[in-house]
Amino acid sequence: MKAIMNEQRKKRLRNDALSCRIMDAEEAAKLICDGMVVGVSGFTPSGYPKAVPMAVAESAMKKKPEERPKLTLYTGASTGSELDGAWAKADIVKRRFPYQTNDALRERINRGEIAYADMHLSLFAQYVNFGYMPKIDVAIVEALAITEDGGIVPTSGLGNTPAFVRNADKVIVEINLLKPLSMEGMADIYAPTNPPSREPIPILRPNDRIGLPYIACGPEKIAAVVFTEMQDDSRLLSKPGEKELAISRHIIRFLEGEVEAKRMDRNLLPLQSGVGNVANAIFSGLADSDFDGLTCYTEVVQDSMLDLLRSGKVIMASTTAISPSPEMLPRFEAEMNFFRDKIILRPQEISNNPETARRLGVIAMNTAIEADIYGNVNSTHIMGSRIMNGIGGSGDFARNAALTIFCTLSTAKDGKISSIVPMVSHVDHTEHDVMVLVTEQGYADLRGLSPRERASCIIENCAHPAYREKLFDYFRRAAESTGGQTPHLLDEALSWHSRYMRTGSMLPA
Repeated sequence: MKAIMNEQRKKRLRNDALSCRIMDAEEAAKLICDGMVVGVSGFTPSGYPKAVPMAVAESAMKKKPEERPKLTLYTGASTGSELDGAWAKADIVKRRFPYQTNDALRERINRGEIAYADMHLSLFAQYVNFGYMPKIDVAIVEALAITEDGGIVPTSGLGNTPAFVRNADKVIVEINLLKPLSMEGMADIYAPTNPPSREPIPILRPNDRIGLPYIACGPEKIAAVVFTEMQDDSRLLSKPGEKELAISRHIIRFLEGEVEAKRMDRNLLPLQSGVGNVANAIFSGLADSDFDGLTCYTEVVQDSMLDLLRSGKVIMASTTAISPSPEMLPRFEAEMNFFRDKIILRPQEISNNPETARRLGVIAMNTAIEADIYGNVNSTHIMGSRIMNGIGGSGDFARNAALTIFCTLSTAKDGKISSIVPMVSHVDHTEHDVMVLVTEQGYADLRGLSPRERASCIIENCAHPAYREKLFDYFRRAAESTGGQTPHLLDEALSWHSRYMRTGSMLPA
């Protein structure tokens, strides 16, 4: 068994000179000191380091609270409980960028204990490369292998890893022996140069490969190599319910109309989708549609997209992360030889790049927390104040897609909250960037409509019947009382949210 293990390690660590830097996670954790900026690999709990971050947290927990290190954490997007959760609970995160989903971390952010800046995901690597952000002291990267030249072969979540490795003083590499080596070759690492020398990204089709299958690093920068065997703390995905499937059917009906109008053919345009249950359900519905030969240019591949690749409905997917559910993960890894040439993993500054999304003509489908009657969308804040997760990549695609679709259930909290409101409590996507709004009630095609026309269309097609007349009443009174291009009764507009805060329900009295 030991001989087999050593042979496996030799296949993964191909630079002999780095063997002297092999250490356990606890020893590598000592490289992380108070005040440091730490950049980590991964994206939407996939491909992030686990053993070293856990060791950092465990070491901190042995100290008095006032003696624990305070760290700035850069990621691609969300990570798992071994990193975001463990570091938040150990109270060692001072600042966090640019997206998160962990409950413990979120709670501390909303209490003002962690300085969190929510950012467009396509921009963060650029901010780091331009020197706008504090310099990275240490990058911690999960890898399949290290090449003979010190290149890092990434696992299933690429995110901002190339930019972090390039800008870090030191790199700690976790070689995860549980990740199948057959994944090698999926990655396509391309790094734009900084202005004024920046050139166009040479992607003309979603399946274009333009870079290297590994992250250039060099052995001199690698300070530690840690062998691990840990799976990602991946998300459970619930089976799509009737409401989520209704949203999917409405989107398919809308897209069928686009084909009938000869604005696109049955292969559609490259598809992009956000993360979570609603996003997964949207792609599930495509399995029963007449669309075929589809492609994806997106940021995350979830279960339903893997199923579409298996069926041949989708012929390829470009992404920055593969995030199968715990149930799907073993099957996905067992079929790696099938998927390896059908999925391209790109850095998120490429997967989410506005220039590329506009050139390819992406169909962007993202989720909203709430939308107002004029088409403004809130995708980040609960009741205007409490951050949920972050804007993620939705803004990267929304403004630059050929078609921009936002989806939400028409109500929340067992019908006590209307997701269609007179005025959103926080704006992430203005009415100028929202083309189509979809709930389980129907869809509103907002292209070319004036604000007043948008209001009638959204209320009629997207609002829940329990709130529809109340919304129409608000709109009529606003138009009669204040008039204007976008009629509002400002005091009353936000009273919907304050009513819920007072009574626990937006339902009309």
